[in-house]
Amino acid sequence: MQKIAVLYDASQAVLSTLDLDEVLQTILGIARDYFHLQNVAIMLLNKDAGELYVRRQIGWDEGQDKARIPLGSGITGTAALKKRPIYSPDVSKDPRYFESTKTTRSELAVPLMVRDEVVGVLDCQSDNLNHFDAETTDLLTLFSTQASMALQNARLHQLEQERASQLEAINAIAKQMTAVLDLNELLSKVCLLTQEAFQVAHVSVLVKDDEDLVLRASHGRLTARTAVGGRLPIDSGSWGRALGSGNTVTENDTRSLESTLHAETAASMYIPLISFGQPLGVMVISSDRPKAFHVSDEQPLESVADICATAIQNSHYVERVKQLAYLDGLTGIFNRRFFEMRITEEIERARRFETGLGVIMIDIDQFKRLNDEFGHLLGDEVLRQVSSILHRQLRKIDVVCRYGGEEFAILLPETNCQHTLGVAEKLRRMVEAWQFPGVPRPVTISAGTANYPEHGTTRDELVSAGDAGLYTAKQGGRNRVCLAAGTEREGSRHKSRELAWQE
Repeated sequence: MQKIAVLYDASQAVLSTLDLDEVLQTILGIARDYFHLQNVAIMLLNKDAGELYVRRQIGWDEGQDKARIPLGSGITGTAALKKRPIYSPDVSKDPRYFESTKTTRSELAVPLMVRDEVVGVLDCQSDNLNHFDAETTDLLTLFSTQASMALQNARLHQLEQERASQLEAINAIAKQMTAVLDLNELLSKVCLLTQEAFQVAHVSVLVKDDEDLVLRASHGRLTARTAVGGRLPIDSGSWGRALGSGNTVTENDTRSLESTLHAETAASMYIPLISFGQPLGVMVISSDRPKAFHVSDEQPLESVADICATAIQNSHYVERVKQLAYLDGLTGIFNRRFFEMRITEEIERARRFETGLGVIMIDIDQFKRLNDEFGHLLGDEVLRQVSSILHRQLRKIDVVCRYGGEEFAILLPETNCQHTLGVAEKLRRMVEAWQFPGVPRPVTISAGTANYPEHGTTRDELVSAGDAGLYTAKQGGRNRVCLAAGTEREGSRHKSRELAWQE
């Protein structure tokens, strides 16, 4: 999670001043320090001349920052033309490379985009070969949006001095976003602050979800036709036109239309949320007055929408990082950290709705012996395949985790004792019958089951009960399932095979 801090440090730098040079110099310093870059530059696009020029740089050789690079030429010009990051792991083998310093060995050029328009390039160079891995590239791509935001804020400041108060409001909204990671809370703040700062009747945010738009947040004084969480067709209404075209759609008299979000709506502005060319949703600004919106309103509100889109993209990235923190690196299933979080949530849910909760503790029998005989690589493959078997046989609401070593823990919401026992027995039979490549004899598991509230009402009580059942199964000869209370249910097995596996 420490890597995510760069996004928020960059946001604070962008928001610290409206002086473009100060903002860009701070961003370059952050890029150099966080990503260990020997030289980094922000190049802006001169649309009339069709070329890039260096606006600010750190580490370039003297005089090289005066160069002009035509659009489509060099690594940076190619990134600007194609509107996507261009990476050269070894610039000595790349004919496109333009030498800015003699020590550069690898280069990554990330286009700076305001909505779907390229305004420049973030050029990152390293003295190391193949310096930029996929994760660093993704983070730098998100990082580049902060530089784009700086350019947009400066442009607004220069072109519309009379909008100073609204620009301050935009900065205040963005500052709020840097402190909030939860997407629902973040979008609620966006709606609240935008509605207050721009003095409109209502602000709503629709976020793309598969083939629909979901109303994720809403704030204002109008009567909603769709509740928060409601779904809207992505290809209908004015929101669909805005999202499909990538342009703001303004309707200044909607009193005769039923395809509005609010009953009293008389005028609406639909602003697509776009981050790095990717449509994420639509911000809807509603008024109860016809002809409430003017062309001059679009640019500052689009700036708010851009900040919102960047925040959504950052939130998605943070969520992906969190998910990775809860996954076991070897098996790909959830890890013990996730189990400890979920069992507390599931116990509380079972208590609130007066339902059952099953817990299964599983251990692969004689796994140490398997590792000793066939090696750790084959042992790791057995762990992966057992994890896959467990995962495929469970419901979507069930949770299977690698608890540690060769032990697994399973949560079965809304499940009674008999069903928990039946699930554990089914899993035991599936593993016993599975043909593990490279292992000339069956791999088996032992399991202990426990249920809320019969065997406990807390995390410690349920896990201890499940462990006690697992211990009983192990002591009873393995390859079996035992209830926490000691009631045993054995699956079919061959006695001779079981005896042969005794340590």
